[in-house]
Amino acid sequence: MKIRYFSFLVLVSLLGLGGFTACGNPSASTDETSTISQADPCASKDPCAGKDPCAGMNPCASKDPCASKDPCAGKSIGGPLAAQVQGKPVVVDIFATWCPACTNIAPTLETLKTDYGDQITFVVLDVSNPATTAAAEAKAKELGLSDFLAANKTQTGMVTIIEPETGRILAQHRNNPNLADYTKVLDTATTQ
Repeated sequence: MKIRYFSFLVLVSLLGLGGFTACGNPSASTDETSTISQADPCASKDPCAGKDPCAGMNPCASKDPCASKDPCAGKSIGGPLAAQVQGKPVVVDIFATWCPACTNIAPTLETLKTDYGDQITFVVLDVSNPATTAAAEAKAKELGLSDFLAANKTQTGMVTIIEPETGRILAQHRNNPNLADYTKVLDTATTQ
């Protein structure tokens, strides 16, 4: 009886180690990753690729090692924006009336609009329904954001700060009501 019990424990332990080993394997991938990369322009390059988040710790007890990093900072939307939005940072909000994240970040965006006023261009791309989405697509086309909206229209509650001269993404947050995360980037961008 004792031998069977210990054999069972050894087997469970070995299987458990196999699960931990998979976490440390950076070459392991799933179909979910490839699906996400198609919807998220910033997911195509893993900011933590080549790093082993499990090294030296229990991977199940740790939080996401990349959570504090903005994987989109320094990325581009593909080129400069339209002439009418040049000269000041562009804050793009992918919005929907049915989106809980949009409701969550609304007070933060209102504060930004009040605090920065005409120092920043605010663009709201409303994808609440087919009619507002069509209007948002027309607005995005006019501003040079067509590809950006096409890639992100399902990412409601996402706010992106763009340098219009280059199309470089300065910051991108989803469902983030922390005002300081936006002001830190905007303060730097408005003083340049």
